[in-house]
Amino acid sequence: QVPLVESGGGLVQPGGSLRLSCAASGMFMRINVMGWYRQAPGKQRDLVARITPTSTTTYAESVKGRFTISRDNAENTVHLQMSSLKPEDTAVYYCNTVPSINRYWGRGTQVTVSS
Repeated sequence: QVPLVESGGGLVQPGGSLRLSCAASGMFMRINVMGWYRQAPGKQRDLVARITPTSTTTYAESVKGRFTISRDNAENTVHLQMSSLKPEDTAVYYCNTVPSINRYWGRGTQVTVSS
């Protein structure tokens, strides 16, 4: 089982910023398309950003221009820089491969955007 560990969430005011990190052991991230997903209460889990092994990125329309996904292959980490946060960005954020693999879901990190 690949341990994917998310971190960096918290409480932030609207318009603020947060940087999420996802760490995994070994070569796992270097050879897979990785993504950040989020799940708000009562809603399905959705993919918000993805990055290929060669760092090509794509974003959901709802976060385009505000979120930036990046990867550090040397550190086996994937990051999500979030800015201009809105209350509707409130969710638990997870990382996983794209497409996702059930056994790789971690605990996620809570992001709450509120004044």
